[in-house]
Amino acid sequence: MNLPVSPWVARFAPLATAGEALDLACGSGRHTRYLAARGLQVTALDRNAEFLAALAGPKVATLQHDLEAEGAVWPFEAGRFSLIVVTNYLHRPLFAQLAASLRPDGILVYETFAQGNQIYGKPSNPNFLLAPGELLGLAREGGLQVLAYEDGHVDRPHPAQVQRLCAAGPAFAKTEAKLDHNVVANEP
Repeated sequence: MNLPVSPWVARFAPLATAGEALDLACGSGRHTRYLAARGLQVTALDRNAEFLAALAGPKVATLQHDLEAEGAVWPFEAGRFSLIVVTNYLHRPLFAQLAASLRPDGILVYETFAQGNQIYGKPSNPNFLLAPGELLGLAREGGLQVLAYEDGHVDRPHPAQVQRLCAAGPAFAKTEAKLDHNVVANEP
């Protein structure tokens, strides 16, 4: 099933300045294609080589890497990405590396399943479901500014319980030129 671009990603990805983006656990590449079409150079990372084969192109570099394998090493240097997108994927040990790999003025857009999703089906394993406020805590631990956060139910593309976060590096300026009043949500 080809999913559409996440409305959360479409809403916040434009905050990133020109530069390199990372689509972590990119799957079939819906966000990789979207970001490349917006003019960003994109690194698409996934453990599945079949997914990656269809994505390589002038604006897209692919990297097959299993971040959860025993002894796996984070493959990116600090401060590399102007935008990091993560959807429908959770591996908690990576969050510090995600924050570190973000440029000081970069944007992190994260959206994945939360506790309560088990009533809708998979994922239902607590290891893959965020606890209430967990993304907020991870952003703060990473030294990021929270620009927007949601924890609740969605109906599309299918019913689910999700948490969504848009956070920025410490040098991101929350100015009228970059961010309008309708984008920033107050933290709970």
